[in-house]
Amino acid sequence: MLTPLAEVTNLTKRFSPDSPPALDNISLKISSGQITGLVGPDGAGKTTLMRHLVGLLHSDSGAVSVLGMDTVSSAPAIREHVGYMPQKFGLYEDLTVQENLNLYADLCGLTKEKRIGSFRRLLEFTSLSEFTSRLAGRLSGGMKQKLGLACALLGEPRLLLLDEPSVGVDPISRRELWKMVQELLDGGMGVVWSTSYLDEAEKCDRVILLNEGKTLFEGKPAELLTEMRNRVFVLYGADAGDKRSVLTDLLNKDEVSDGIIQGSGIRIALRKGAHMPDMADCLRAEPVSPCFEDGFIDRLGGGPGGHSPLADIINEKPDSDGSVIEAKGLTKQFGDFTAVKDNSFSIKRGEIFGLLGPNGAGKSTTFKMMCGLLQPTSGSAEIMGLDLKTAGSEARSKIGYMAQKFSLYGNLSVRQNLSFFAGVYCLNKAEAGRAADEMTNVFDLGSYIDTNADTLPLGFKQRLALACSVMHSPDVLFLDEPTSGVDPVTRREFWNHINSMVKKGVTVMVTTHFMDEAEYCDRIGLIYRGENIASGTPDQLKASAVTESLTSPSLEDAFIELINRSEAGRTQ
Repeated sequence: MLTPLAEVTNLTKRFSPDSPPALDNISLKISSGQITGLVGPDGAGKTTLMRHLVGLLHSDSGAVSVLGMDTVSSAPAIREHVGYMPQKFGLYEDLTVQENLNLYADLCGLTKEKRIGSFRRLLEFTSLSEFTSRLAGRLSGGMKQKLGLACALLGEPRLLLLDEPSVGVDPISRRELWKMVQELLDGGMGVVWSTSYLDEAEKCDRVILLNEGKTLFEGKPAELLTEMRNRVFVLYGADAGDKRSVLTDLLNKDEVSDGIIQGSGIRIALRKGAHMPDMADCLRAEPVSPCFEDGFIDRLGGGPGGHSPLADIINEKPDSDGSVIEAKGLTKQFGDFTAVKDNSFSIKRGEIFGLLGPNGAGKSTTFKMMCGLLQPTSGSAEIMGLDLKTAGSEARSKIGYMAQKFSLYGNLSVRQNLSFFAGVYCLNKAEAGRAADEMTNVFDLGSYIDTNADTLPLGFKQRLALACSVMHSPDVLFLDEPTSGVDPVTRREFWNHINSMVKKGVTVMVTTHFMDEAEYCDRIGLIYRGENIASGTPDQLKASAVTESLTSPSLEDAFIELINRSEAGRTQ
């Protein structure tokens, strides 16, 4: 019999009297020895629920108890038994790994004798023993999350709350993090894991799906798929260059609830009770087993469709036979450290090129050199035949750049950010006003127009960042993890825009840790330790990773296999 660690009964929370409830009559139980997944779109109430469980928020009505104690009257006692890793990195980046551990040990009230053993155990557990003197701000994304986990575990909690612990973390680090947390269950700990990676949710013992503060589903992940049987297909036969158009057409059909590009095929889910829609004769449909993401999107009413209003206002780009983006022997050194080594690639007009790799592999450094924000130590970067060293200003006018770390000004409003970036891209007053109005309409920013960027929901922050990068209708678009942390529905909306721009001739270079997104790329370069270790179409990378034990690898499997091979080659 599983022991309930926490219980939520009829919980309702509003942040202002006139606003809809952030949580609306929520009831659930959290058990020991289990991972409970918390999933839902941005603004569903996941973080609000976690903050109630740790006693940081008080409900308007209903009750929350942990270990039989009320979270309002017994909050200090509860916090001795709860570890909480917040969504926004809760560590001090100007302190070292060891100094962060010392700080959290002080907050947990650990004695000198007990903290020595805890530090040794947790540093070994998270493989951070060699990095105790490194500043937290200089850790890779995966290492930061491991340090956050170590700090959350210092008090030996019985309930561990992890709010989006794997956001921005590469597939290898995500698997390591997941394995570490699973090991904690053997001691009877209960874990609540909020995530936007639905392959993680599928591994949870139980899942709670929230939307607009309400519970849409609670149960084992497999139970969510029952209604999806015989409704999911992969379509084959579309030409490689035509898959985006075929997908758009399918998403605009009433029978289709959701669809994505998946390697050489197009994966679609039909609405309940619908039959296969009329399709081109060249397409053939093969039924496939549904996954958790299929059920998730279906419960939310389906995806956003296939239309992108952004495509209506992006200028058609002229045809070009040559390369639009070209890197030749690109190398960047910071002192003795080589961040990027002899990287070469070329990207044609209207192509999506994905740059994949683990955290710290050199992807963002490559992007910054391709945008003219960093000068290479050697080699060259060219945009439409213009060398960024000698024609930087002219080349940059053709570029749109959405940076990995939120690149807007948090203390400026949506309107002010749009106005600022219109000036950066040298739009005159009339052009700037028109572009700002168009971006506001396309990305549905009107209700937030006077809201400071820092206080926007994550999905709207990313919409604003994309709006600012395309308001001058660039020929080339650099997207550095554009959908990190946002929910699958918002990610689909982003890719509708990206696919539609590409059909207008915009050339896109993108990094992502979502391997399903990487399937949209025409070609991929896999970068590791600053070097390009593999390149090709998604299907070619998967084929190159086949082994006796891995006969049909996913793109994530291929990512990990190819990096492991490269690492093994270095140690021989």
